[in-house]
Amino acid sequence: MLKGFTFIMKYYVIIPAYNEAAYINGMLQSLAKQTILPAQAVVVNDNSNDETAIIVEQLCNKYSWLKLVNKTSSAVHMPGSKVIQAFSTGYNTIDEDYDIIVKLDADLILPPDYFETIINTFKKDKTVGMVGGFAYIEHNGDWVLENLTDKDHIRGAFKAYRKECFLQIGKLKPAMGWDTVDELLSKFYNWKVITIESLKVKHLKPTGASYNKAARYKQGESFYTLGYGLIITTIAGAKLALRKKKPLLFIDYIKGYLKAQKEQRELLVTKEQASFIRSYRWKKIKAKLF
Repeated sequence: MLKGFTFIMKYYVIIPAYNEAAYINGMLQSLAKQTILPAQAVVVNDNSNDETAIIVEQLCNKYSWLKLVNKTSSAVHMPGSKVIQAFSTGYNTIDEDYDIIVKLDADLILPPDYFETIINTFKKDKTVGMVGGFAYIEHNGDWVLENLTDKDHIRGAFKAYRKECFLQIGKLKPAMGWDTVDELLSKFYNWKVITIESLKVKHLKPTGASYNKAARYKQGESFYTLGYGLIITTIAGAKLALRKKKPLLFIDYIKGYLKAQKEQRELLVTKEQASFIRSYRWKKIKAKLF
């Protein structure tokens, strides 16, 4: 290595966007203000019927690292599948000359040092596979921690993956639960998953705000496809319903799980990985109880 040369990890960003005209400009401007800019950023306009594409096209003329990809798909916003299919469309347009691949939502405002901090975290420890910040939402004029935040989990809205980890876990699964299975598989392959509390990301649109009614059963189905089993699903479902402050969702989660079990849905993981996931979840549950 040349004296005085500092290795900068190259990161690519992919941003699925569906009817995000109200937010996409602010999001991309916060990306443009990063202390370390992305080598590439791809916005995948997923069948929007507002001015999302027009806004992004204008910014593409301003920022050489930014490009727009248009995708046609159903307007039905089911959690997991639609957004990851859009992400995959964007991923297929880039080369693999990156060190870090990032999935971002279009309704975020990032602090200026977000990616500098992310990159430094990866550089300090080669066993770190995923990194992310904490989500904040506006409430009565103040920015407060989003109630779905968990210090052991990176929100699906902003995920940064080391390339080797991303490829080893098989990239992202186009299904509900993608942003849980990615972390569990990372742990299965002995990668560290790091959340950084000091990185406060403004999340402008509440999670799940555009999901349709059918989506409520998908969470239970995802518990099944992750290989949780009924007991862990019951515990996880009750916890999630309470965190969302909608206790009756628990019934929908159990119905979704039982439906997937009856239909013998294909798991998102192998039997060995499912066994690891159940063991890992039990350890977490016991740690919190005792």
